[in-house]
Amino acid sequence: MQFGRTYEEFEVGAVYKHWPGKTVTEYDDHLFCLLTMNHHPLHMDANYAERTTDFGKNVVVGNYVYSLLLGMSVPDVSGKAIANLEIESLRHVAPTFHGDTIYGETTVLDKTPSRSKNDRGIVYVETKGYKQDGTLVCVFRRKVMVPTETYIKERGGEQPGRPELIEPTKKAEK
Repeated sequence: MQFGRTYEEFEVGAVYKHWPGKTVTEYDDHLFCLLTMNHHPLHMDANYAERTTDFGKNVVVGNYVYSLLLGMSVPDVSGKAIANLEIESLRHVAPTFHGDTIYGETTVLDKTPSRSKNDRGIVYVETKGYKQDGTLVCVFRRKVMVPTETYIKERGGEQPGRPELIEPTKKAEK
């Protein structure tokens, strides 16, 4: 399975469709709200949402939707990243509700070699998230610093920190 890309592997205009999608549950939404201390009743209080909002039900907190999409994009975009440099823009276009399934795709908008180090480059991407019916819900653009093939080779290959399996020896089996 591919986990990220080197600078050379990105092509401007390429579109990566992230798989699988994620069905958002009430538990997911509430846990994220509690972990991030976002206690707005639109996300946490079904009675409030039903009686006082235009939606008539709880709306999934937007930063959870963004976080899902960012996570979905890691195997295709930033799995080898040296750093996420910037989230240039983030737009929540339509609401997500409990039970909706989120899908994502990322388009490579541009790439530029690093000006200070020749073993890395900057990739500029736009990620879009949409629901099971095709409704666009979230769009963000970011810049990611990624390694070149040279960087990977000089640091021990694709999985430099992965330990080797040590099989038990006959002596240990007395």
